[in-house]
Amino acid sequence: MKESNDRRDFIRKVSLTGLGFGLVNTFSGAEAKPARNTITPAVVPAYRQSGPSLPFIPRRTASWWVTINELQWSQKAITDEIKRRAAAFAEAKIDTAIIFGWHIRFDFANYFGHLHGYMAEVADELHKYDIKLMDHYSCNHTERPRDKAEFAKLHRGQRHHVLLFHDEVARDHAQYEGHFFNDICEVDLRDGSRGYARQYQMEAFCHNNPDFLDMHAKYLQRLLREVPLDGMQVDDMCDYAGLTTCGCQHCRTRFKRDYGHEIPSFTDKNFFGDTSKPMLQWGNYQNPVFRDWIRMKTDGIVDHVKMVKSILGDKPLMSCCSSTGPVTLNAISLDLEKMAPHLDFFMLENVGTNTKGVDWVHMDAEAMNQKDIAKWRGDAVAMALSYTIYEIGGYFGWTLSRYWGVANWSSTLTKRLEKDPDDAMEQEDVISPANKWEVRHSDLDIRDGEDIVEIRLVNNKLCKDNGFKDENGIEHWTKARAWSGHFVHSNIGYRFLRYEELADAEALNREKTPLVIDGSGCISDQQFDAISSYLARGGTAWVALPFGTHDEKGFKRATPLSGKLLKSKYRNLTIINTSAIKGSPLAELIRTGKFSPLIRQTAGGNGWAARIRLHKGKPVIHFMNTAMEGIPHASLKDVPGNPILAGINSKIKDNELRYEVAKGGLDLSGLKLLSPEIGDQKREIRVEKLKNGNTQISLSLDKINVYAVAQGN
Repeated sequence: MKESNDRRDFIRKVSLTGLGFGLVNTFSGAEAKPARNTITPAVVPAYRQSGPSLPFIPRRTASWWVTINELQWSQKAITDEIKRRAAAFAEAKIDTAIIFGWHIRFDFANYFGHLHGYMAEVADELHKYDIKLMDHYSCNHTERPRDKAEFAKLHRGQRHHVLLFHDEVARDHAQYEGHFFNDICEVDLRDGSRGYARQYQMEAFCHNNPDFLDMHAKYLQRLLREVPLDGMQVDDMCDYAGLTTCGCQHCRTRFKRDYGHEIPSFTDKNFFGDTSKPMLQWGNYQNPVFRDWIRMKTDGIVDHVKMVKSILGDKPLMSCCSSTGPVTLNAISLDLEKMAPHLDFFMLENVGTNTKGVDWVHMDAEAMNQKDIAKWRGDAVAMALSYTIYEIGGYFGWTLSRYWGVANWSSTLTKRLEKDPDDAMEQEDVISPANKWEVRHSDLDIRDGEDIVEIRLVNNKLCKDNGFKDENGIEHWTKARAWSGHFVHSNIGYRFLRYEELADAEALNREKTPLVIDGSGCISDQQFDAISSYLARGGTAWVALPFGTHDEKGFKRATPLSGKLLKSKYRNLTIINTSAIKGSPLAELIRTGKFSPLIRQTAGGNGWAARIRLHKGKPVIHFMNTAMEGIPHASLKDVPGNPILAGINSKIKDNELRYEVAKGGLDLSGLKLLSPEIGDQKREIRVEKLKNGNTQISLSLDKINVYAVAQGN
């Protein structure tokens, strides 16, 4: 990437092993393992050379909501409200505010002066309290419902965008900097109409259209001139119109230039597959031309992100991402890993306003995968965004961020409901109790926290890129996510190991923790050589087939690489025959002595997940409830009809817990149990040395429903 002249050179070297300590030892019957991996500085591969822009580190972030009312800036009532809210944010211990609202930004092109004047005053007030301000908007859409039903749907479900879109007459004249919106939209491959994201009632601008890129660049330059922003989230860097687009001249030219192909007719089933299915399931991944088209579509988005970063310079850039693993992401061209070299903050979006949100374990895989992406991007910042209506949801989101060891972004989302509840809360009031408790009792710095890693779980992006699924239609990510769930429920520390590291022999060999590779049909030659080197040098791997049936471009190999792997008869290679989705291969590995967890629960009810993180070398144990029950609001429901979360109960009956921790380096003396749910109370944790050399800890989570932490003074 060619950087602007005024951008600082943040070249940071990162140790891969900073994520993990192989603190595993033996329970009876298990073979001995090293007590600790040595942490040594790593040689940074070329794909990790450029470092992120980190002039500030957000920890306690919250949305600064704007509505249509704020467009009337600078009326006194509005400027007075800015001052009040800035002071309230400071009182709530919020360190970073992110604009929420005015989302589909070019719908407001006629009012940019009003928006920027308002945001500049907000920035000035927040800066008095040393609170940073980031903008947050979608640059590549304009809201255009196509009939009365779509109009009504938009007003039911997307009020949080702040709806000020052009009517049927004005939209034909809507433009910015001389670029008419109608002219820069994607082109629908079915009928040549403008690309339309029906789920959001938006028409989409084309990332490959130079006129759109010129329009966005000029807007962004103006925004930075007029508002003293500290950072930016440019949202929706994907293609919500999906596989219906784009057939414009720019996309056709790029596909021909970069890949040597023509975009076929929509009637070509060999390319588009069965289009009677939902759009996310379209596409024939057996066709290499289709796979190349998927790559081309994400190429344009990455170039767009790169352009945005070149304009921002030192200011941190973030984009939205609610998922990184499933093949369906290809349909909307969402590829966080491909964008990663140009981003500084990495955000996981958790939609958590209703009672379903308390079932959180499946999100652990996404959080840990994105955390690894951030780590490999020069130790960039990872944060989790959680939505809520009431204080309980704000607290729940805060606990997830604590458990994951990332920054917390709290956002009320009352405008996502059809009507605001009468008892709707201010953003600062929702998150203030958790933030204040944290500052008083457990102000852990996410930057010095290091996860204890006992297992490395492979998520090989090559499988997603090529749409690979096994003979039963199960994709690689689904299997990796299942392993993640087993690790959470078994209190096993793990991290994701992604496709770049899987091809790096030195990186693989730097740690001694086992590799789990389940269903990675696509394996490159470089990855296979790195895995073979790792195994030849005594590394441990648990592999479930298929393995290496296809190469990195999705072409089927004449002979699967699994055959070659098995012929080598590596001593520490175990072939897994039990499905992680339907069974528990982890339990079998533990039972047969092939793996010994660092910590295991020996008394108390099942349901509490324990995750150990080291802060300045001292252990901190986070306890997160996996058996919560959401209490529904008496009458309030979201647009799909799910009850809004009004409280949380625990299904765990026995909260008198005991754990046995393997010998090997953890000093657990002096730990106290704390939780916002018990206020200022600090509970004793009994620590005993056992005859086998292990340590036993006993603690009570009575009257705690969601989260607790064990830490020293």
